[in-house]
Amino acid sequence: MSAPVSEHLNEWIDREAQAEAMIPLIGRLYRENNVVTGIYGRQLVNQSAIDILKAHRFARQVDEVELPIRDTLPLVQTLTTLDLGAASIDLARLHNKFKASGTSDVEAFLREELSDVVGQKGQGRAEPRDVVLYGFGRIGRLIARILVGHASSASGLRLRAIVVRKAKGEDLAKRASLLRRDSVHGPFAGSIRVDEEKQAIIANGTYIQVIYADSPEEVDYTAHGIDDAVVVDNTGIWRDEEGMAKHLQSKGASRVLLTAPGKGGIKNIVFGVNERTITQEDTRVSAASCTTNAITPVAKLMQDEYGIHHGHVETVHAYTNDQNLIDNYHKGERRGRSAALNMVLTETGAAQAVAKALPELQGKLSGNAIRVPTPDVSMAILNLELERETTKAELNRFLRSQSLEGPLAQQVDYIDSAEVVSTDFVGSTAAGVVDGLATIVNGTQAILYVWYDNEFGYSAQVVRVLEHMTQSEPAKYPLDG
Repeated sequence: MSAPVSEHLNEWIDREAQAEAMIPLIGRLYRENNVVTGIYGRQLVNQSAIDILKAHRFARQVDEVELPIRDTLPLVQTLTTLDLGAASIDLARLHNKFKASGTSDVEAFLREELSDVVGQKGQGRAEPRDVVLYGFGRIGRLIARILVGHASSASGLRLRAIVVRKAKGEDLAKRASLLRRDSVHGPFAGSIRVDEEKQAIIANGTYIQVIYADSPEEVDYTAHGIDDAVVVDNTGIWRDEEGMAKHLQSKGASRVLLTAPGKGGIKNIVFGVNERTITQEDTRVSAASCTTNAITPVAKLMQDEYGIHHGHVETVHAYTNDQNLIDNYHKGERRGRSAALNMVLTETGAAQAVAKALPELQGKLSGNAIRVPTPDVSMAILNLELERETTKAELNRFLRSQSLEGPLAQQVDYIDSAEVVSTDFVGSTAAGVVDGLATIVNGTQAILYVWYDNEFGYSAQVVRVLEHMTQSEPAKYPLDG
């Protein structure tokens, strides 16, 4: 083997070994201290050695150089000795701050930087808050996967039950199987068992009571040891204040979060944009729609930086369960035609719904939608007339920088690959991903193409709203400044 070939291989083997050494340390921090570690939003918990190395390489998008794992491993090793309390720690930012400090004493630096949680031994985790999923369809099952994945972290959310209508046959086993296997999102990461006698599903140790009911008000959650619960309504049946209030008639339920656009006076929340408008008095809140979540963060960035005079949003949307597989009767226009065989022109209220989260865009956006024969991942095309001129290069630089370090970095991602297609965005936790190569700019006219996983990305946004409502978000370190 030639020297250059051997050198590259040996370097890779060494870096892989360091990533493997990091895995049990990350796991220990997570399980014993309620500490979640990540790199610029890429969580490291329950990741493979390869995924950890990819997260380190991703750091070059922000710092212009790859984050050396030889530098982060000593940080993680020292973190495990400090008896930390609950926290979310960004290793990249911690590493940069350590380098800037000029000290060589890792322990002394970490003790000072994390002084609020040093010696807390896992304390500081939000008081566990019971969560109930009312409905267990596409979004309900993905929210369940996320909540189960967070069960032993600093998040205080605790999935306690799902409520569904009793179906014929082996209902419990079939619902567990749908959680275990997914044609779009792949297998569940872990173990699922069914307790037929107690009517429960146990997923990675999380005991989920399955409650059968035909309407919200007939459920008594306290009979199952559930109290002060937030009910996440995934059915979309009850969308106004009166309908959502039915959930609050259930014993043990105190708040409702709707995974569909709310009607009337219901607050429609897009996390990252207007979640701070939620008060403790808001017992009924909507997480808006997947498309509204994809559009609004990008629209806010554009409005704040360039100003939007007016615009049109065209959504190319994956088909959903409310369409027919083959031609049949449907109360909606065109949706009775086969979803698997046709592009279906349909209406969307998402453009108008943006104004509920971003009032300054009231009356400025129109919208329409085309349903296409793909099962997941959609695209929003924003055709905007701006209040000042820009160029494609300037606009893309702005959006890329905001996706990396801006206040909406969790919501807005950015990519400039010439080879990506819709399936590449399955599993994206961003509300939307700007396709930089597709951007078109002509003076004050800007056309943006935004990919979004209308199932998983939206579910991630719902959980963020849920964490905010229940004040169960862990403290983030390092602190600014």
